[in-house]
Amino acid sequence: MDLILWRHADAAEGPDDLARPLTPKGVKQAKKMAAWLRAQLKDVAQYRLICSEAVRSQATVQYLRADAVVDSRINLGGFNAAYLELAHWPRDIGKVVVMVGHQPHIGQVASLLLTGKELDWPTRKGGIWWIQRRVMDGRVKYVLKAALGPELV
Repeated sequence: MDLILWRHADAAEGPDDLARPLTPKGVKQAKKMAAWLRAQLKDVAQYRLICSEAVRSQATVQYLRADAVVDSRINLGGFNAAYLELAHWPRDIGKVVVMVGHQPHIGQVASLLLTGKELDWPTRKGGIWWIQRRVMDGRVKYVLKAALGPELV
């Protein structure tokens, strides 16, 4: 199973956190990362796409595909476990799930899967953590496939 944790792109400031739109810089970040992801996922027949209710998350994910499932459980301030629950991690063997959400959750979920501890790993706006579940020598391993910011793609 592959889990791609994607932090929303740069957003404008505003009093209503859920209503904050992407900035022009954020639109560029989202387009660049979406194009890179689309190229990486071209051979994947189907992948699930989930994002938070925030306008900035929905706007980020739309550059990849327009049919994302919107779920309030991964809004800013939610629980990190919601990311894994919604992804069906690690039960959906052979599946790919892309989730667009928020810091500090994105970095904390990535660190939990890779180290077993929820650490405050920074994640750039528009950046991704791509984590794979593999079985090697009869043991389950979680492997970092990619960690990228939009400026590197």
